[in-house]
Amino acid sequence: MAINFDTIQDLGLSRSVVDETKSKSLGQDEFLMLMTTQMTHQDPTKPMENGDFLAQMAQFGTVEGINDLKDSFAAFASSMTSNQALDAAYLLGRSVEFPGDSAMLELSKPLSGSVELESAASQVTVNIVASNGEVVKTLNLGVQSAGGVKFEWDGLMDDGNYAAPGLYKIDAQGLIGGSNTSLATFVNATVQSVDLGGAQKGIQLDLGQSGKIDFNKVKQIS
Repeated sequence: MAINFDTIQDLGLSRSVVDETKSKSLGQDEFLMLMTTQMTHQDPTKPMENGDFLAQMAQFGTVEGINDLKDSFAAFASSMTSNQALDAAYLLGRSVEFPGDSAMLELSKPLSGSVELESAASQVTVNIVASNGEVVKTLNLGVQSAGGVKFEWDGLMDDGNYAAPGLYKIDAQGLIGGSNTSLATFVNATVQSVDLGGAQKGIQLDLGQSGKIDFNKVKQIS
């Protein structure tokens, strides 16, 4: 809110009050003091214009409203972060599904995930690809309707041998309307730890060799 310091001095306020007003933002008490002083010292033959008075009140109300809104949003954001931290901590040791094109094959746990179909497909296949680019397993999921389709691989390759544990790439295709279409894939991994991050970074889940993901990318918990 703009303040004319010459006007304040004309109203009888000392220079110290003017200097103090310059040094900090105008609060409710200061505003009411200035308004009361102005009304007390105004010339009865030249009363304060209603428009000026209403403009000052509107400016004051706007400033106060913005400050209150900022405080409310800060409290709300803090509450949301605390709730998310508690939810994320609950996921420790749990398996989560998230968008991704690679997943871990473990000794005692199969590689698993899902594909997302926007429309029905006459044939759905999921290729498991090793780090050298070789397709070691093709999962034929057959005819599928629109929606999520689960898949799982126990490590048995197409050549009859078992693959070594490790990270494998997932490539899903669907025959939709006669055209072979790439499909979005989701994979599963176990939450190893939770990184609370900060206001800019946000909460992240550490999935071991599967890397880190943002907490809000979790699609399903099992």
